Amino acid sequence: MGRTARPPCVLSIAGSDSGSAAGIQADLKTFAAYGVHGLTAITAVTAQNTRAITAIRVLPQSMLLAQLDAVLADFRVAAVKVGMLGNEANTRLVARWLRRHRLPNVVVDPVLVASSGNRLLARGAVAVLRRELLPLARLLTPNTPEAETLLGRPIRTWSEARAAAEDLRGLGAQAVLIKGGHLGGRQVHDYLSAGEGDLEFTHGRRNYSVRGTGCTLASAVAAGLALGWSLHAAVERAEHYLQDAFRAAQRRGRGSSRILQHDVPH
Repeated sequence: MGRTARPPCVLSIAGSDSGSAAGIQADLKTFAAYGVHGLTAITAVTAQNTRAITAIRVLPQSMLLAQLDAVLADFRVAAVKVGMLGNEANTRLVARWLRRHRLPNVVVDPVLVASSGNRLLARGAVAVLRRELLPLARLLTPNTPEAETLLGRPIRTWSEARAAAEDLRGLGAQAVLIKGGHLGGRQVHDYLSAGEGDLEFTHGRRNYSVRGTGCTLASAVAAGLALGWSLHAAVERAEHYLQDAFRAAQRRGRGSSRILQHDVPH
């Protein structure tokens, strides 16, 4: 076989999911599907499966920083996906580290609460995320409950969700992809607010639950940006990739939720 070009590297800063449905594990599977090299800096270790999260341990700042510095010392990072951060200290650390090194294509998935209801970011860290991390984001990817927390107001309708995306851009993010799955209805809408050429995506709602969709979507966008795609192209392809992975999702454990099938063509 002939030599192939060295794939770009994408760094995921996120928590570990022992059930391999979300977090670092979902990110790495997505990176592999896109043909990019995945790097990781683990912020927290969770004990979970398809039924529940039974324990969460946020890693100390010193260990998180050691991972970040080790990765940057050896790899050229083409994009960064930020997921679960755990607490205020690690949120501030990641924001300052990203600002110091001026890394490109930062995609922030503001993981605040798991689908099971477990809080994954301490309440006091939300203000730090809003103030220090959002202005570094090329793309912010909240669902509507996360957007409610970041803006401090309820979102009940699709028009309110679109307005929330615009207001979140006002907090500093270059672009916002708001996900409307929590709004109910037979159709699910996602909306990209990027200043010009905004996009709306509509998907049929499925009758089964799947974990890791937010992680996978954000990681797919980061991978696309690392490959040199425009933001609009990266988001559009990520939306299609997620839907393909969603359609192919399978039950792996004894719980009711399914796990995305990441190795689908895209």
